[in-house]
Amino acid sequence: MLRVALCQLTSSADPAVNLGTVRTQVAEAAAEGARVVVFPEAMMAQFGTPLTPLAEPLDGPWASGVAAIAVEHDVLVVAGMFTPAAQQGPGGTRVRNTILATGFGQHLGYDKIHLYDAFGFRESDTVEGGSEPATAEVDGVLLGITACYDVRFPELFQELADRGTAAVVVPASWGAGPGKREQWELLVRARALDSGSWVLGCGQADPAETAADVHPKAPTGIGFSTVAEPFGEVHAQLGPAPGRLLADIDPELATTSRAATAVLPNRRLGRTRG
Repeated sequence: MLRVALCQLTSSADPAVNLGTVRTQVAEAAAEGARVVVFPEAMMAQFGTPLTPLAEPLDGPWASGVAAIAVEHDVLVVAGMFTPAAQQGPGGTRVRNTILATGFGQHLGYDKIHLYDAFGFRESDTVEGGSEPATAEVDGVLLGITACYDVRFPELFQELADRGTAAVVVPASWGAGPGKREQWELLVRARALDSGSWVLGCGQADPAETAADVHPKAPTGIGFSTVAEPFGEVHAQLGPAPGRLLADIDPELATTSRAATAVLPNRRLGRTRG
């Protein structure tokens, strides 16, 4: 079993404050036996904050601070941040929406591939998309790294399964609106079922639960962090308020699910065949 902690909260506009929150949450989760501690997308700074002045590389002070926390508590920490991008956007310099994974000798960033140009929001105006899937290993278990809107794209999750992942983390800052909670829950479960993976969706909490000061038009979270097991059932879930969800996941269940459904070997479209 691998114990994972999902830390559902509302990040602020101040990276230093948010780093302090990471420090506190990781210490508490590690004391509860977690080996992986996951934070939401935009943990470094909430959406609606000017991102370009805050973006920094993976060897910058914020990511290095998270790395030191991971080493201190002997865990893998996964958290959303923003790194500089090379290309220009309509409003000037873009950033990359990066999910940091650090600990156990690993320090890497996954740059969000699928950008949230949907529901009237255009992430691509300020964010440069990535192109490469990413994985990290903990106690012999390979984890896939994704972000928020990626959960709408089954091919990415199946590609990660082909690479040997047993679980996929999905840090998110889900946009609110009619039906959005239902879509989030359905998508987390669907990606688990069609890839035969544990899917660990960790979202920003609903700011209304704490009267947090957020940009009213930015996707700043709805809560409902969800762990779905590889047959698509909900294993554990939070509500809209801040909280920490602990889940013990069995990597062997991914193997069992893939053998039973045979979805991965039976694919006929969207893969190369000899």
